[in-house]
Amino acid sequence: MAGFLRRLRALSGARAERPSRQNAGTDDAGKGAAGTGDRGKGDDGKRGAGERGSGAGRDVHGRPAPGCDPPPSTRGRRLWSALSERSVARQVFALQLVIVVLLVVAAVVALVIQANSDNNRSARARTLDVAQSFAQAPGTARALRSSDPTAALQPRTEAARKRLRVDAIVVASPSGIRYTHPDRSRIGKRLTEPLGSPRRVRIDTVDGAIGPVVRAVVPVTDPDGRIVGRVSVAIKEEQVSAGREMAPLLIPAAVALALATAGAALVSRRLRRQTKGLGPLEMTRMYEHHDAVLHAVHEGVVIVDGEGRLLLANDEAKRLLDLPSDARCRHVADLGLEPRTAELLASGRVATDEILPGAGERLLAVNSRPTGAKGGPPGFVATFRDATELRLLSGRVEAARRRLRLLYDATGAIGTTLDVTRTAEELAQFAVPRLADYVTVDLAEPVLSGDEPRPSFGSPRMRRTAFDGVRPDPPLFPVGELITYVASSSQARSFAGQAVLEERLSDAPRWRSVDPARTARVIEFGIHSLIAAPLRARGVLLGVVSFWRSEKPGPFEEEDLSLADELAARAALSIDNARRYTREHSMAITLQRRLLPRALPEQSAVQVATRYLPATGGVSGDWFDVIPLPGARVALVMGDVVGRGLHAAATMGRLRTAVHNFSTLDVPPDELLAHLDELVVRIDQDALAAGDETAITGATCLYAVYDPVSRLCVTARAGHPAPALVRPDGTVDFPDVPAGPPLGVGGLPFEAAEMRLEEGSMLVVYTDGLVARRGQDVDSGLRALREVLERAPGSPEETCDAVVEALVPAGQRDDVALLVARTDVLAADQVAEWAVESDPAAVAEVRAGVAANLADWGLEDIAFTTELILSELLTNAIQHATAPVRVRLLRDRARLVCEVADSSSTSPHLRYAATTDEGGRGLFLVAQLADRWGTRYTKEGKVIWTEQALPGSGDPDPEDPGLPETGASPSEGRTPPRGRVTA
Repeated sequence: MAGFLRRLRALSGARAERPSRQNAGTDDAGKGAAGTGDRGKGDDGKRGAGERGSGAGRDVHGRPAPGCDPPPSTRGRRLWSALSERSVARQVFALQLVIVVLLVVAAVVALVIQANSDNNRSARARTLDVAQSFAQAPGTARALRSSDPTAALQPRTEAARKRLRVDAIVVASPSGIRYTHPDRSRIGKRLTEPLGSPRRVRIDTVDGAIGPVVRAVVPVTDPDGRIVGRVSVAIKEEQVSAGREMAPLLIPAAVALALATAGAALVSRRLRRQTKGLGPLEMTRMYEHHDAVLHAVHEGVVIVDGEGRLLLANDEAKRLLDLPSDARCRHVADLGLEPRTAELLASGRVATDEILPGAGERLLAVNSRPTGAKGGPPGFVATFRDATELRLLSGRVEAARRRLRLLYDATGAIGTTLDVTRTAEELAQFAVPRLADYVTVDLAEPVLSGDEPRPSFGSPRMRRTAFDGVRPDPPLFPVGELITYVASSSQARSFAGQAVLEERLSDAPRWRSVDPARTARVIEFGIHSLIAAPLRARGVLLGVVSFWRSEKPGPFEEEDLSLADELAARAALSIDNARRYTREHSMAITLQRRLLPRALPEQSAVQVATRYLPATGGVSGDWFDVIPLPGARVALVMGDVVGRGLHAAATMGRLRTAVHNFSTLDVPPDELLAHLDELVVRIDQDALAAGDETAITGATCLYAVYDPVSRLCVTARAGHPAPALVRPDGTVDFPDVPAGPPLGVGGLPFEAAEMRLEEGSMLVVYTDGLVARRGQDVDSGLRALREVLERAPGSPEETCDAVVEALVPAGQRDDVALLVARTDVLAADQVAEWAVESDPAAVAEVRAGVAANLADWGLEDIAFTTELILSELLTNAIQHATAPVRVRLLRDRARLVCEVADSSSTSPHLRYAATTDEGGRGLFLVAQLADRWGTRYTKEGKVIWTEQALPGSGDPDPEDPGLPETGASPSEGRTPPRGRVTA
């Protein structure tokens, strides 16, 4: 076969010149061979580029090229015309056909030999079986001992021969005399063939009377073991020959030959299309040219098909792109290329000297062109040149890109909150491990509290605020440590305004001056390089950030220094913004604490418990108040100012002061809200006239007055949520209090609602932060409040705790103010009343009754003073007012209240009487004898009242004069102010 192939190759090289079957190539044919040799198709879409210009024996016009023709000695030879076709496809077809024919012939010969061998084995086995069966038959030995064996055995042997399809069954005596034979003329004659020993079973092939047969001779023995005869069975070999079965075997062989020929023809046809009809010499020369172009030039060449799979890459391309050994036929996206290079190869777009990164630090100049632009196969070819002269510039561009990317990412990662400590932690977390292995942030202590640090003439003291690193246990100062940086330290030297680089800490003794023992442990730990960058904003030093390197063996470089300096500058702005916010937040909280009630005043009308929980995002204008009123009454106030910060806190203080001032007028709640609304409108107008667009409009307020004597509660509200009423039996209602407009709207009246409360009822007043949540309607919050109040414990303090625990989540976004007041009632023995006739003589009777009542109360010490006060007030009422006139004494826990009511709306005025005046000194005496006095108006007229301190109660200041400083401030955290007043 090897000789046949060599002969075939020699004949194909000696073929005669054939005419050109393809169009002429282009001037770029040689280059096309390098790019499309594997595909065998060029720009004309018909002929391989290698044939056009690869030196395959033809020039660009298809004519034989000089010096490339076949040897003259082989020209004209036609001996093997069928096998000497000039195309590789036809040679492959002829070779495959010869191989198939040889295989079929060999298979048939093998089958014939195997069949002959099987025939002989089958004949021997068949004769032996028949001979043994006949010899061992029970009647055979008996027939041989009979007087006429032939008569007994001849019919049986013939019948058996025909039934078993053998050629002869011969029974003979031990000496060889035939008893039976198919030819009766041979009976009685001696066997001519030697039979050997009578006891031996013999199988052989002999030439008998009927031709070549396979014979088996078996002895016949009687029961005593004596040999009484022999049985010989013969069969011709053709009787069991498989020759008849050869025809069915030859038919599949012929079919296989036809199929193999058709398959060879198809393979040859496809090969002819792929090789473009090229012969072996042309293929060899084309490969040589292909190898020279692709693997010898100092330029990378890559061919990619239309689906993005790599078809070919020369050695230079593999080196420049660092391609794996199995890169061929893989998609370019799976080759681990740089993303931009992979994108170019996958997209197939046109590129001209485009600079892209290659393997390692290389920069490549890339040119890419499609191969199917003129009818060629889909795909493209790309060339790569190593642009080493651009490497330095590329490094600088890449470093700048990384730097800009890092700074851009820092803008979004640092300063996400307005918390100074959190901002410092974000700086440390961002820089590890992007820039350093460990980062520490130290801030001046005033910065942590929101203040601006003052210039320090000594050694600056910094508080370690944040730390982050690849390991949690470096021997650096821990978070919270107060550090003093001496002037020689790296951090202190950076305070001048520029970051300081210590490339190798082991060679920099000055940075050890802060703590020599600790710095020695730092070096032993493996930290070997440092950058200290100041945190400065608006020219003010806020702190210092230190970048430490330990995992990377190389020290920090100058590029790292500038990057750390700029990163610290950006972080300093975020820290300064957080500091300023902290300062404003602290100021707002301080102001709000000063403006809220500090302690609840003493009074006997209600037992009060309050809670105030500021929002996490900053203070707002929620406020509450408890104001004692004349006649043992009390005013419960709850308000809310829209907005946050200093403006909301200051507005809240102004409104609270105004409510205190209006409450001294002792007007009904609806009138008080009307006065407050007029004040807010006036304030807003003045603010807008001054150019301040921040108005108070939107503030809400609820004002309720409770009288423990009549149990009457009068409530009015301006845009505020309605209160909740918990009755003594545990039922919860939301009284229908008319909802007036918010303060500052102006022009709309307010209405009040009256409720008579049972003793022990609880009035729950709150701001909308308790029941309003984002994404939840107010009705849901009110239902939740009702459920909590229905199962809440009895005391106001416990009720406040239950409500806060159930309805106020951690980190609420709005302030929450809550006031729970349980009503008390003055007992009947604490109240005394008299109806007075319009007669001056009735004054004496009232004085006597008052004296007796004071004696029952044990207040004889102030009886004389009280009689004088009532005498003056009653005399004025009888003389100047209209009937009916009534007197009422109220004994509160620390004071005695005297009230004189009449039907007149005129109010008495205090004045100084001249020495010549006969009257006008009554109210002056009253003012001197009583601790407080005043006038309040009712639906029926007016009431003039006085208050006196009870003996033994000291000289208390019974009422908050209305200044914001008297308000209670909430304690730190979530613990609100608390108060309890019992009768």
